Amino acid sequence: MTGKDYYKILGLSKGATEEQIKKGYRKMALKYHPDKNKSPGAEEKFKEIAEAYEVLSDAKKKDIYDKYGEDGLKGGGGPQGPGAAPDMGGGQHFQYSSGNPHETFRMFFGDENPFQSFFSSGGGGMGGQRGAPMFYQSYGGDDMDTDDTFASFGGGGNQYRGMDPGMQRKRQDAPVVKDLLISLEDIYKGTTKKLKIVRKVLNPDGRTVKDEDKILTIDVKPGWKAGTKITFPKEGDQTPRNIPADIVFVIKDKPHPLFVRDGSDIKYKVKISLRDALCGTTLQIPTIDGRKIPLTLSEVVKPESTKKIQGEGLPFPKQPSRRGDLIVQFNVTFPDCLSQSVKQRLSECLPK
Repeated sequence: MTGKDYYKILGLSKGATEEQIKKGYRKMALKYHPDKNKSPGAEEKFKEIAEAYEVLSDAKKKDIYDKYGEDGLKGGGGPQGPGAAPDMGGGQHFQYSSGNPHETFRMFFGDENPFQSFFSSGGGGMGGQRGAPMFYQSYGGDDMDTDDTFASFGGGGNQYRGMDPGMQRKRQDAPVVKDLLISLEDIYKGTTKKLKIVRKVLNPDGRTVKDEDKILTIDVKPGWKAGTKITFPKEGDQTPRNIPADIVFVIKDKPHPLFVRDGSDIKYKVKISLRDALCGTTLQIPTIDGRKIPLTLSEVVKPESTKKIQGEGLPFPKQPSRRGDLIVQFNVTFPDCLSQSVKQRLSECLPK
């Protein structure tokens, strides 16, 4: 037998049992994981360990390897003629299927992964998550106009060959939580959001996976509060050894150019001059539905003081027929300078 000694790589003797092979991989993979082992060559050793496990944990590959060695397994230097190593099927010879030892490690340990934090980096700087589908776009309304673009993250290799799906009991992945920005206008009247995701689903063989597009629909009700959660059970990635994660969307207020929400009330800041604050004026106050309401100021307005316009806020979540208030907050602007004559007149007419 020529080529790599997969048994030796896993610290085993030829003829090791299935359980011994699993224990050997566990021990060696933990020892040489590059996030733990910083010695030169640890990365390459870690890859060899994964390759050795893939071969020895698969009965067909193991049988060919035991007879013909690595060269015979790969068809590159094994015996030729009647005793030659057979093809792996379809004329294909063995090749390390995932090419990614970290994926082999993740699939082996599953939710018991002792290095789980090492797999937290994902696309778009958002942070990846096991079982998380790729979020592509959020759509608003029937015309499907793009509302938000979500960063893609999560997922894994498309092949899980050589792994025993029954090796450990399945556990559900942690929920995948995403913020969903909603405008105050949509909170006021309600809307429908359609969110496109790409997730991994199992093929009929129960071992390999493929990408699947899916549209998740959220009916945003009038008055929904920031922090409202919408859960889609088990819509995360499927693998041979997990229960898909729930996908959870959390409603967040999209920044508005005029208003800020405070529960079911909305706040509007308006600048007025010192003259208007002292002498009075009539302001045209915008509303969330596009109207303007006249607000007459007849009393002295102090800086940062407020006035309420009742019933012009957002609907109450549980009583959509009722609405909160529109709270107007005043920012009084003072002049940068005054002439001596103006100061004199103010001094004469203003109370001390």
